[in-house]
Amino acid sequence: MTEHPPEQATPQASAPPPERPRPIPRPGPPPGVPASLGTASSQPWGRVDDAGAVYVRTPDGPEDELKVGEWLAGDPADGVRFYERKYVSLGVEIDLLDNRLGDAGLPQVEVMALIGKLRDQVDRPHCVGDLAALRSRLDDLVAAVDAQRGARKAERAAARERARSVREGLVTEAEKLAESTQWKASGDRFRLVVEEWRTAPHAERSYEQELWKRLSHARSTFEKRRRAWFASRDSERSEAVAVKEKIVKEAEGLAPSKDWGPSSAAFRSLMERWKSAGPATREAEAELWPRFKAAQDTFFTARSAVFDERDAEQLQNLAKKKGLADEAEKLVPITDLNAARTSLRSIQDRWAQIGHVPRADKPAIERRLQQVEQALRSAEETKWKRSNPEARARAAAAVEQLTTSILKLEKQRDAGVAAGKSSDVEKAEAAIAARREWLVQAESTLNEFSE
Repeated sequence: MTEHPPEQATPQASAPPPERPRPIPRPGPPPGVPASLGTASSQPWGRVDDAGAVYVRTPDGPEDELKVGEWLAGDPADGVRFYERKYVSLGVEIDLLDNRLGDAGLPQVEVMALIGKLRDQVDRPHCVGDLAALRSRLDDLVAAVDAQRGARKAERAAARERARSVREGLVTEAEKLAESTQWKASGDRFRLVVEEWRTAPHAERSYEQELWKRLSHARSTFEKRRRAWFASRDSERSEAVAVKEKIVKEAEGLAPSKDWGPSSAAFRSLMERWKSAGPATREAEAELWPRFKAAQDTFFTARSAVFDERDAEQLQNLAKKKGLADEAEKLVPITDLNAARTSLRSIQDRWAQIGHVPRADKPAIERRLQQVEQALRSAEETKWKRSNPEARARAAAAVEQLTTSILKLEKQRDAGVAAGKSSDVEKAEAAIAARREWLVQAESTLNEFSE
């Protein structure tokens, strides 16, 4: 069904008529004759002949006359004055029409019809006077009407152009709004655009109809898009309701769980699914969210209670292990390996029975016991090295071998001295010095096994 543009609510005010040209002043009239009927010469404008015929002089000259009536009784001068008064009356009518031209409500067609009637009375006169002056007055009136017609035509054209601009602006805005996704704000603005269209000045009817079709199409496009969007959102919310109902059932099933780690991870996953499901209907959200939150609160409240109890126990365990660490650290430095080993084993047994400590404190407290354990291992390794027969035999063999080598080199040195071979003596001395240093180290190693 084609939508028609709304009717204009208020009429458009017309502009005041332009100032029309005033008649050209003429020489003053004889006494008793209006100013608009002044004479062009000193010769009389009419006469009555012997037969009683009344004539008026035409603009062509004194010799050209036109019969305007008859005067069969009375003084001929009275007859001329009678027809002059008719001339005056005709001039008054022209003056009255001239004054009415300033009336904006007077139709120009009516004015031209009145001018035509007056011109007919001048062209077929029944009066005596300056007919050329009346024709000139009527020509001035026609020129004034033409000027008014032109001014009004220009004003109407300007008004139409302004109306076009206003209505085109509304249509352009409507076409931009048609692509908007701001449904509330754009819908409100569309209603205002239509109201502004109703009160806007009018342009040509065909042009307005074309613009209205565009505006109506833009509004229809927007409404279709908005309805489609809300329909899509309703569908999505219906799907979200189904998804969230399933989530709530799973959450309520997890609420009594005591498997804290996996159940906590499951609740986090359910929350992510809840967020990604998008909004459901307002009624469903009001019913489902409290159930979901209640299931979460039930689980996490129970977990918090257990964790609080566990944390308190772990703090007590931490205090016990700190006491054992203090006891173990008193064994260092280790002087009695067997006693230290027995004491540390007792500490380790009691340590294992205590249980967990807070996760943040665990590395530091265990490091303290490990350092004592490492000190004990180092002491055991040192003792083992000292009691190893093979190692002691190797150390004794090294001492014996170096002692023999030094004796041999000393004999070579003494032989070189006897033979006067200084180079052999120097080489022997250098070798002897090196082996004596090695001998000191070998004897020190051998002494360790003797301790």
